[in-house]
Amino acid sequence: MEWFVRNFIKASLAWLALGVSLGVAMAMVPHWVVYRAAHMHMNLIGFVTMMIYGVAYHVIPRFSGNALYSPRLATVHWGCANAGLACMVGGFLLRPHVGTGAMALLGLGAVLSAAGAYMFVYGLWRTIDGDRALRRAQARVRASAGTPLPVAR
Repeated sequence: MEWFVRNFIKASLAWLALGVSLGVAMAMVPHWVVYRAAHMHMNLIGFVTMMIYGVAYHVIPRFSGNALYSPRLATVHWGCANAGLACMVGGFLLRPHVGTGAMALLGLGAVLSAAGAYMFVYGLWRTIDGDRALRRAQARVRASAGTPLPVAR
């Protein structure tokens, strides 16, 4: 299993533990409901999305039959996604106490998280498409061998 796959899954589990812990604390101390946005982002972006990232990076290359477009991009994505979520959660936790002063941290986290999501989309899209140059070369070989080219669907 690739480094970034393992770490996306581990990060997912860590965010789940943090989100559940905050949820329990919110249930025990009712006025902590002001942290509900942090709790939701820990669970939805932290647990669910990070798990999807990890599993997708593992299975999509296998399902598509193509190598992952860029393991380096996936590594940058991991750092960007986790740093972004940490900043967002920090901003959500600080917002009830410092008001608009937390918006810079929250905004930074949102931009980093979105950048990570765009990296994911780009990298997997390119993975699904595969190596175009390789496909063109294979088509030329088939054409030169007199083998009819498959019809594109």
